[in-house]
Amino acid sequence: MQSPIRIRAVVAGALLGLLAVFAGPGGAHAEPAPTTVGDVTGFTAEGSVYRLSAGQAEARVSFVSPETFRLELAPDGTFTDPAGDDIVLPQGRPPATRWKDRGDRYELSTSAVTLRAYKSPLRFALYRADGTRLWAETTGLTWSEGKTTQSLTRGADEQFYGAGMQNGRGNTSHRGKTVEAGVDYNWNDGGHPNSVPFYLSSTGYGVYRNTYAPNTYVFGEPVTTTAQEERFDAYYFAGPEMKDVIGQYTKLTGKPFMPPVYGLEIGDADCYLHNANRGERHTLDSLKVADGYVEHDMPNGWMLVNDGYGCGYENLAETAQGLQQRKMQLGLWTEDGLDTLAEQVKAGQRVAKLDVAWVGAGYKFALDGCKDAYAGIEANSDARGFTWAPESWSGAQRCGVQWSGDQSGSWEYIRWQIPTYAGASMSGLAYTTGDVDGIFGGSPKTYTRDLQWKMFLPVTMTMDGWAASDKQPFRYGEPYTSINRDYLKLHESLLPYIYSHAHEATKTGVGLARPLVLEYPDDPRAATDAAKYEFLSGEDFLVAPVYQDAAERDGIYLPKGTWIDYWSGRTYEGPVTVDDYSAPLDTLPLFVRAGATVPMWPGGIRSYADRTADSPLAWDIYPQGNSSFTLYEDDGVTREHRAGKYATQRAEVEAPKRGAGDVTVRIGASRGSYDGKSRARPYEFTVHTGDAPRSVGLNGRDLPRLSGRAAFDAAGQGWWYDQDDRGGVVRVKTAALPTDRGFELELEDTAAVGGAVPGAAAVVSAPGGQELGAGTPGKVAVDVTAGSRDATGVSVSLEAPEGWQVTPAAAVDRIPAGTTRRIEVDVTPARDSEPGEATLTATARYRSAGASRTSVQRFAAGVMPEPPSGDAWASDLVWLTSTNGWGPPERDRSNGESGASDGHTLTLAGTTYEKGIGAHADSDIEVYLGGRCTSFTADVGIDDEINGYGEVAFSVEADGKVLWTSPALTGASATVPAEVDVTGARHVHLKITDTNSSKSGDHGDWAAARFHCG
Repeated sequence: MQSPIRIRAVVAGALLGLLAVFAGPGGAHAEPAPTTVGDVTGFTAEGSVYRLSAGQAEARVSFVSPETFRLELAPDGTFTDPAGDDIVLPQGRPPATRWKDRGDRYELSTSAVTLRAYKSPLRFALYRADGTRLWAETTGLTWSEGKTTQSLTRGADEQFYGAGMQNGRGNTSHRGKTVEAGVDYNWNDGGHPNSVPFYLSSTGYGVYRNTYAPNTYVFGEPVTTTAQEERFDAYYFAGPEMKDVIGQYTKLTGKPFMPPVYGLEIGDADCYLHNANRGERHTLDSLKVADGYVEHDMPNGWMLVNDGYGCGYENLAETAQGLQQRKMQLGLWTEDGLDTLAEQVKAGQRVAKLDVAWVGAGYKFALDGCKDAYAGIEANSDARGFTWAPESWSGAQRCGVQWSGDQSGSWEYIRWQIPTYAGASMSGLAYTTGDVDGIFGGSPKTYTRDLQWKMFLPVTMTMDGWAASDKQPFRYGEPYTSINRDYLKLHESLLPYIYSHAHEATKTGVGLARPLVLEYPDDPRAATDAAKYEFLSGEDFLVAPVYQDAAERDGIYLPKGTWIDYWSGRTYEGPVTVDDYSAPLDTLPLFVRAGATVPMWPGGIRSYADRTADSPLAWDIYPQGNSSFTLYEDDGVTREHRAGKYATQRAEVEAPKRGAGDVTVRIGASRGSYDGKSRARPYEFTVHTGDAPRSVGLNGRDLPRLSGRAAFDAAGQGWWYDQDDRGGVVRVKTAALPTDRGFELELEDTAAVGGAVPGAAAVVSAPGGQELGAGTPGKVAVDVTAGSRDATGVSVSLEAPEGWQVTPAAAVDRIPAGTTRRIEVDVTPARDSEPGEATLTATARYRSAGASRTSVQRFAAGVMPEPPSGDAWASDLVWLTSTNGWGPPERDRSNGESGASDGHTLTLAGTTYEKGIGAHADSDIEVYLGGRCTSFTADVGIDDEINGYGEVAFSVEADGKVLWTSPALTGASATVPAEVDVTGARHVHLKITDTNSSKSGDHGDWAAARFHCG
């Protein structure tokens, strides 16, 4: 009846309750008053190491580099080092330093910073070489039994980030908040798995607390940072930008590892041996699932075949070989430890997922497990180490992916995960992710929405065997299967971009998923909630996931610069907040930075292994000013790149900053070598200009202009201006060119992205909430807004699902600049159309600013079922949407367990009901009444199967208004009758909401739920 996570939470709560009882009246102990370090009584200098005595206490400052130093305090005068060399790597020769006695203070300096040590009392402050203060202690270091605290001044506009993976937080500022870094096994919103005792400031410094002890950061005034140990040990970093600080921190604790390319493809996890949730199976059955990916033409890089407590495995070598034949690799869950890792790797294992079950208490054991598993893969194969872990610590970025643990799929799950992973990048965690749609709960729609945006993280996986049904991306039927395939293949196409960023992370410590503030530190809104539910994928993509059951997205913040809608080509000038963004189910709100030069693999391949040395390379270019990108390539799987066997190729673009002009693309020679490197390859380009060029030349010679798509596809080389693609795209292809020589592509008399006359393009949109009846003639409204020039000869066409009938609208002679014309198109959905959301694409063709142009827009229209004509049970109606907190909601049964149709007879306070709905908070069931009903009645409460616990509230909403809400009800509450006036309502939502922040046992019943209609 409840997930293992919830059971664990209940147990933890009970233990805390017992502790509270024993610490009741007479049981509490007053905390001893803290001790603050006193006046300096001694000073010594030895090279780059300085010691300051303050009575019995000793402080030690050790410079590591011109920008990095270590500060330690031993209250009893004896320095200890519990972390030893586990986390901090050897740093080489220390820098040259100097010191001066200034009377009231000592100044300890390198070429980059000066640390002031005030004498009375001992306090520290850090300054840049130019005299700019980075931080200063408000009081000296303090300690009491079991903890040590530093207190720092807080700047008027100073912002703070870091502390590792902070669920639901981290990509916006921690200012004014308390942040914990320590194990809590809370993998939901507010938890902090994969904590890191490191934070950084917008003023240009960072602090790593060198310990395994839990940390608490209070970013108030003053800033107080506390570790649960009676010693102080911290490293400080200074840099001109936050990226530099992350780079220095990861130089100290280890740069992120370079994953194998199959590790950047989606993974799949399940138990294939004696699975209690799926019946008798065997390890080799995983190959049948692998076949599903192949048959549905979906990428998949690896499979964990024993992902379940006590699962085990058999026929390991045969399974590994079978997966490799399907272009996948074998992974194993290390539930039972690492003793057999060598044998497993020799049998074919290439991925190791670590787990709390054997990692146990303490981050040292967890970190050692990450390092040992990583090293074990490398010691017994030529592969790269590749591990996943749900709880880790500083240093784990060099050996594994940090995974946020077991969660339940829902809209809320999507919402709070968005800031989680981008925020973790601020602590040098380059590879963080969560399972697609969690491992419990979820729905086809939340799965599809979650997968979309996670394709712009470098890594992710889908986990099966725990939810009511398996969660492979091909399990849900249409339209979900096709949409999931498209996004998986988009991720596959972007692997050159993603892989190049993975290499960059090994140098800089900065991962692919980034908060806006990392690239736009001077934008005051980037640190706020205005940017919380979006992130950057590299420098070039801005991703704003849909995290509600809606076909529009509000509040998308675009920072300074020109941004291009990836799907329509529409341009936006930032800073701007975009509302009402049309996002039907197949559309992830996705924007590209003007100036982006993105390397891609064309052709819709299923696996990196489908690439050969003569496969083409594509560049997707959004020209604006001067820009560049450096492509990184190696063999993708072995460790030869560490010996210098890799290649880089730089693309440079020169274009107008705005408006008309020539665009020049220079592709440099590929420098370096590795096994399998392309000696010659064809290239493809999509250059987003918005206007056709007069000519396109390759190394000074004109390429042939081709007449259309068919001619372009058939030609060996040439170019074609595709007016209908995203506002106008120049497509270019070349014959195979040697990679050891560069070449130049010249597009003459064209434009920067946005066109020769910026703003001349019209904008197509559609009003939200449009509905049609299956098999019933109707109309769809499309709005065309002319740009900075009149739009003439405007014709609007509509692409609709197969079987729909569309009658083209009459052409419009002229739409004056800046004005909007609504055009209605006659549409009849197919009679057998499924109720729910349908995606339509409106295309407007017109002339503006002397050129023929095309503008497009995807949007959603609702296909409604026949509304009830008489009284109807809620459980018998079509549910337009049905989200649930645990398993699927049940018709005429209680919620039961996590599976479908596993509930019991609906029972409230001893009364049984034949009809009704059994659900679990948080739940939302939507039905369509079409204005034909007058009232709704039901008995509500928590089902008797819960035996008295749980706490929820019920509500009825119609067309955006709350019509009725129950009081908070527990499992011991009396049944509450609901009688709600729904006269004229079209869409009604039946909702059950958790009211005590503990969803364990929240099995709510809408018993005898009935709509009274006439």
